[in-house]
Amino acid sequence: MTPPAPPRTVTVVGAGTIGLGWIALFLGHGLRVRVNSRRPDAPRIVQDALDLFAPFLPEGSEDPASFAERLEFEPDVERAVADADVIVENAPENLELKQQLFARIGKAARPDALILSSTSTLNPDDMGALMADSGRLVVGHPFNPPHVVPLVEVVAGERTSPEAVREAVAFFESVSRVPVVLRKPVLAFAANRLQSALLRESIHLVKEGVVSLEELDRVVTHSIGLRWATVGPFLAFHLGGGTGGLRKWLGTLGSGLERGWELLGRPTLDEATIQSLIEQAEQVYGGSSYEELVRERDTRQTAVLKALAEVGDRQA
Repeated sequence: MTPPAPPRTVTVVGAGTIGLGWIALFLGHGLRVRVNSRRPDAPRIVQDALDLFAPFLPEGSEDPASFAERLEFEPDVERAVADADVIVENAPENLELKQQLFARIGKAARPDALILSSTSTLNPDDMGALMADSGRLVVGHPFNPPHVVPLVEVVAGERTSPEAVREAVAFFESVSRVPVVLRKPVLAFAANRLQSALLRESIHLVKEGVVSLEELDRVVTHSIGLRWATVGPFLAFHLGGGTGGLRKWLGTLGSGLERGWELLGRPTLDEATIQSLIEQAEQVYGGSSYEELVRERDTRQTAVLKALAEVGDRQA
């Protein structure tokens, strides 16, 4: 009998918020994970995160009790990436830092290794500028928390190999993610631009005293958030047009869209605004620990995903 193939090795560079989510997800799917972090307390930080995240891994994931035998730590980046099949970088959003890091990774990694970056703003060509060959570098931008939220925006540069993009899509699909390949590069990608647009108007409405911070969160979770958890904005308004669909909606109610856009706020994040938002957030949410809020968030988001799976998510 042919012995089973050993689990693929994924090196996760960086053990911050995103890196920890990736570590949990990859372990949950049976992969061998090597964590590259210079923090001496990295094993404790990772274990705390696994304890927190394990209940919310996708259904069918590996038993968390088996994680330890497939988890290792290597503070030296060259040794950490040397024999990895996949490398996932999660360093801070600093272009110079990432350029230096990818130059080192490019020299030490196998020539066939898939190199991914979780960056939320930078493009592969810029990050790989110091690499001899950046064709294997692909952006795989997740939405936080990556162990729960399925979306991964896959972004290629002009020097990125089409084969590397295909491999990135296949890899993310193998760990239950929903990769979307952006057709052209755009600053901050797609999901964060949408999130930023909503956040800007949210800050404006709170700053102007229309609603409080807590009330704004309730407005979103009980209306737009509920709607967008089931259908996207275009399908929502396609249905809003009745039997005439988006054609009817844009021809009637949609005619005032541009005038409405002109009324949207452009708040400034001055010290007074920042302080007000912080004070309101601490007043509303400060009574719960970070861990308690994470469990509540992930419980709700996991419940939504399970409900969509049960009825069939047409956009999966």
